[in-house]
Amino acid sequence: MFTNENRLEHLIKEALLEDIGTGDHSTLSCIPVNKKGKAVLKIKQDGILAGVRVAKEIFLQEEKDIVFQQYKRDGDSMKAGDIAFEVEADIHTILKCERLVLNCMQRMSGIATLTHEFVDKLKGYNSKLLDTRKTTPNFRLLEKEAVKIGGGTNHRFGLYDMIMLKDNHIDFCGGLEAAINKAYNYIEKNNLLLKIEVESRNLEDIKTICKIGKGKVDRIMLDNFSPALIVEALAIIKGEFKTEASGGIGLNNIKEYAATGVDFISVGGLIHQAKSLDLSLKAVIV
Repeated sequence: MFTNENRLEHLIKEALLEDIGTGDHSTLSCIPVNKKGKAVLKIKQDGILAGVRVAKEIFLQEEKDIVFQQYKRDGDSMKAGDIAFEVEADIHTILKCERLVLNCMQRMSGIATLTHEFVDKLKGYNSKLLDTRKTTPNFRLLEKEAVKIGGGTNHRFGLYDMIMLKDNHIDFCGGLEAAINKAYNYIEKNNLLLKIEVESRNLEDIKTICKIGKGKVDRIMLDNFSPALIVEALAIIKGEFKTEASGGIGLNNIKEYAATGVDFISVGGLIHQAKSLDLSLKAVIV
């Protein structure tokens, strides 16, 4: 599921440390150590479930001998009243992990649900839905995983896994030609297996990239282009580069962009506009 399990372990470790600090004194004050208990994850809002795998890893990081009974998987549709899983563990473990589990699952489920809505809009079109780097610091791993669970595709994870020459790079560098050539030479000199994407702001930029970018540029970003302008741009590009529409795209107009035939559509709002869904972790008292 995760390309780097160590990053997930680190995220969980730091999040638990942030929350527990010197100790869960609420629990320590009234619950005997080593007393066992059970809790269930109750779904209180319809949507797409995400974060079950993460929840299990959170409990396991705190206690290796938990019993985790899973009733729903990441990516499943969920309805209010459903049960996603139940966990048996030390009560101290359940209470220490409760808020972190809920924070992760509520956030991830909100992102997966919104992503699924966008993906539904793209049915019948060839355009792929991408996320962006507009993420919560130190939580990108789970936010981007939630996009995949919802049916979307991850764009670059960070600054290190793709060269994207945006407006500021181009302006600081002295223009499109200088930026593209320097980026390509950098890749060649350092023997890097990185693709280059270049942002265009108008049709003149498109013409310039098509002229000097062959064999160097992999993808052209059509930034804040209207659907009509994208059609014009694609006629110039003639399939020689992959294309990505970006900027001002939402549920209300994504079909118009997909209808142009653009290869990718990136939507920052998949993550930064998603609303957490309502879940709860409740004790089971026998």
